[in-house]
Amino acid sequence: MSENTTEVIVGGAVLALAIGFGVYAAQIAGVGTGGAGYPLSASFRSADGVSLGTDVRLAGVKIGTVTGIDLDETTYRAVTTFTVRDGIEVPDDSSVVISSEGLLGGNYVEILPGGSPFSYAAGDEVLDTQGAVSLVSLLMKFVAGGDQ
Repeated sequence: MSENTTEVIVGGAVLALAIGFGVYAAQIAGVGTGGAGYPLSASFRSADGVSLGTDVRLAGVKIGTVTGIDLDETTYRAVTTFTVRDGIEVPDDSSVVISSEGLLGGNYVEILPGGSPFSYAAGDEVLDTQGAVSLVSLLMKFVAGGDQ
């Protein structure tokens, strides 16, 4: 009987550990936190490395996620929709930039705040944007001499 009890206890511990890892992974991935925020949009020449769920950061702190990416067929620009956490007001002269976490890291959307006393409202479009910089094209320019 004690052998059966030990198996039940060990099985319960393994199950509890698996549930703990699942909850931790969901928190890291941001699952279930998409509803607390207001939407903004921005148009980029290039949105390389950005996909649904990509972090939106302000001063290095995650304040939202990318919720949609689509192509504007008239301007051929990538229209990105993202959420910003409630309570964070983004000044209406802010810039939105696609930044890289490093040489081998992924990309994220960074908000560079301006100094305006007025803020974006839900659904507004940020007009001051800078798209992703391609490392390959930079290296090709460097190798070719840089004056191209």
